[in-house]
Amino acid sequence: MTEGRSLSIIELGEISDEPTSAPPVRRPRAVGRPLRSATVLLLSLVMLAGAAPSTQRTVSVVPGSRMATAYLAGDGVYVVDPPAPDGERYLTAYAQPAPTGVGVRRRWQAPLARTANYLEVRVERGLVLALAVTAPNRRFQTTAFDSATGQQRWQHPGAPQPTPRGGLLVTNGREDGSGAMSGVEPDTGLVLWSVPLPPAASPTYHLTSEGQVDRFVLLQPTGEVQVHDADTGQLLRSIDTLPGDRSAYQRVQIVADLLLLVPPGSTRLVSFGLAELEPRWTAEVTLVSHALECGGLLCAVPQTGGLQVLDPATGSVRWSEPGQDVLADVRYGRLLMARPGQGYAVRDAATGQVRTELGVWSLMPVLGPDDPLVGVRRSDDGRMVVAELDLVAGRTRIVDVLPGIAGSCQASLPVLLCQRLDGTTALWRLTR
Repeated sequence: MTEGRSLSIIELGEISDEPTSAPPVRRPRAVGRPLRSATVLLLSLVMLAGAAPSTQRTVSVVPGSRMATAYLAGDGVYVVDPPAPDGERYLTAYAQPAPTGVGVRRRWQAPLARTANYLEVRVERGLVLALAVTAPNRRFQTTAFDSATGQQRWQHPGAPQPTPRGGLLVTNGREDGSGAMSGVEPDTGLVLWSVPLPPAASPTYHLTSEGQVDRFVLLQPTGEVQVHDADTGQLLRSIDTLPGDRSAYQRVQIVADLLLLVPPGSTRLVSFGLAELEPRWTAEVTLVSHALECGGLLCAVPQTGGLQVLDPATGSVRWSEPGQDVLADVRYGRLLMARPGQGYAVRDAATGQVRTELGVWSLMPVLGPDDPLVGVRRSDDGRMVVAELDLVAGRTRIVDVLPGIAGSCQASLPVLLCQRLDGTTALWRLTR
């Protein structure tokens, strides 16, 4: 396979000019001698402007059809071609350019199924995993390629997730709600074990701090909740949650070390310890949509909007926020709340106190949970403003203002991948 190179361009950044559409920043009123204060401020700004380091961006065009889809994953860029008239279709892997900028370099190219609709490409266990929905049965299917050579290793129905002992847990759900949970050996694709999924079993997962699945939970139609080891499939614990009613609809979710059950009627939230499935507490929380860990507390999100923050030890309500605000992200004890028509606000998880307003942004998909949050918005002249949203510091930091961007951006700062107005896809590496 020959290797191709694309042209890289060094551009001078424009991060110093915040667009005019940005909301004004309230500053403390000058006291005492306003003329002197204004003079000192002006001199300070001039000195800072002169001392600020110039910011450059390296722009590398990613080769491929304007109808292709590009994915930022691991240290590479992966391009899924649309089906060609002759039936050929490919996945092409490119290496990201070095900070010095020599252009993206093609690593390999591998054939893909023509009829599948590809949803994601990611890197796990030394493999490149292409996740698709196949036609006509609309089932998930994963194809695994060697990350170094592009050789296809295996193909299985379902979607994979890494487990702590180096394996992959593949969840294969069918249209009728049935399917199987399977343990797969990454190198060979060998299925090591399998647990059947009855209709409406509703699998949910417990993640380690590294983002790996160590346990999965099945809610059986009979009301039995089963906890399984994700590396072996072994049944660890089970509990009957519907001793008197075998037909009612329930939901389960795992948050930290708790298994949360929304019983029939959705008027309560029932907590069990995940390790032993012992009852912990019951809280009157109506119409819960989902729950998540937030700064050591438990955030219950109602279907009607707003937020209820509970003590995970007792289930008591610490504070609540009615209305239509939506919890968008949680970082280091801070909550990022989307306020309809007003943009984002940062709240303290423990008290609900509003720390700061960040303005109107669209969150960009990022590769990892620890990657900085990145927001984008249009300036008045049509350029794309890219900013890091720092919840702890309570501020936004403009990292670049990019011309000619259509959208479909992904980020892992200092790297951005976006589609441009001319239909091409480009990769930006930002440097100071």
